[in-house]
Amino acid sequence: MKRLISQICTIALVAGVLFICLSCKRAEAGNKVVIRISNWGGVQDDNEYERTIKALYDQFEKENPDTDVVVERVAGEYVPKMLLSFVAGAEPDIMTLDASSAAVFMNNGVLKDLSPLMEAEKDFNLDDYFPNVVDIARRGDKLFAVPIDFTPMVLYYNKKMFRDAGVPYPKPGWTWDEFRATAKSLTRGEDQYGFVFANWMPGWIMWLWNNGGDVLSPDGTRASGYLDSPQNAEAVSFLRDIINVDKSAPTLSQAESMGVDLFAQGNAAMTIVGHWAIVGYKAPGSKIRVEDLGVVELPRKVHDQSVTVIYEAGLAMSKNCKHPEEAWRLIKFLTSYRYQKAYNSTGIAICARKDIAEEHAQGELEESFLRIVPSGRVPWGAKVEGYDYVETMGVQLMDSVLKQGRDPQQALTMAAKKIDKDFARK
Repeated sequence: MKRLISQICTIALVAGVLFICLSCKRAEAGNKVVIRISNWGGVQDDNEYERTIKALYDQFEKENPDTDVVVERVAGEYVPKMLLSFVAGAEPDIMTLDASSAAVFMNNGVLKDLSPLMEAEKDFNLDDYFPNVVDIARRGDKLFAVPIDFTPMVLYYNKKMFRDAGVPYPKPGWTWDEFRATAKSLTRGEDQYGFVFANWMPGWIMWLWNNGGDVLSPDGTRASGYLDSPQNAEAVSFLRDIINVDKSAPTLSQAESMGVDLFAQGNAAMTIVGHWAIVGYKAPGSKIRVEDLGVVELPRKVHDQSVTVIYEAGLAMSKNCKHPEEAWRLIKFLTSYRYQKAYNSTGIAICARKDIAEEHAQGELEESFLRIVPSGRVPWGAKVEGYDYVETMGVQLMDSVLKQGRDPQQALTMAAKKIDKDFARK
């Protein structure tokens, strides 16, 4: 909780302006009930995605003439600004809850348990949703959000580059040794790499998991004995050697100097990212054809099956929501079959509803995502407050290994001690 207060104080003055503006919007609604729903993002663009979303909100207001919906797009630091809104009593009725930072909201009692509302609805069935996605916002028998969409982190590969090199496509169940050999076979000096590594901890934590390691103790209270485990040292050494020994991936400096998405530009045959990347791969300027996109599980090391992480967005209601009936009506609308069918057509993520997701998966690419979903784990940020500090330490330790040549075990041990010291101040 100390961390919560500290975060709030840090941004209080800046974010104060935001909530003055929000109060103005509320005053404009006249006698109608106004339901405020927050989401991250900047100024609204005039594109197909935004037009689709606006039309759906308009439809809700048409069907519910006593209710206006005010969508509040929070630019910049979404989490601290939302925390401030709760402390100031200016929180929205509904907030979009990001799994990677959900713990601070669920653990501090600012959200309403939606379970009683769900149980009272004859036409609302949690079995319509992927269970491991639903569980991200669960605390015991309480559920704090209804999931909208999500993605598992997956390995993309460029089929054309595999065909041109005479290398077989990767298959589910492939191993670290097979991945390393494949990356070598696809590399052609500095013109073409077999793999491109991004130092973004949400995108590489799965390598630790697939070697039997983890970041924190099961109760999420300490890193020593976990982050600095021999399994994690082996995983970080493996990634270092792919880059520095095999030269099957560009160094971080090389990748940064190129300033482009090396996978989208056809300079790397494999990369790890979520479903959202497909939107970019289909966009003008991308040099990869959609029909050449392949998706497969990350290679496994010690487990029989590969594991990955799931990043999800859900809708949560504030505990002190003044109009819970209307807010719940909006949440039901936004998570309904008809809304999600239209929303999912944007293709940015996988629908949390199984029926829509399965309807959309009419090809090998989308079917591959659905095959991987059951192996997805809850991100640590949905369980542990202040996990953003762990991710910052993760980036620093990987930088120290890949850029400065520090021994992986030493880097992990230093990071674990810093994390424990930070956690002790909570």
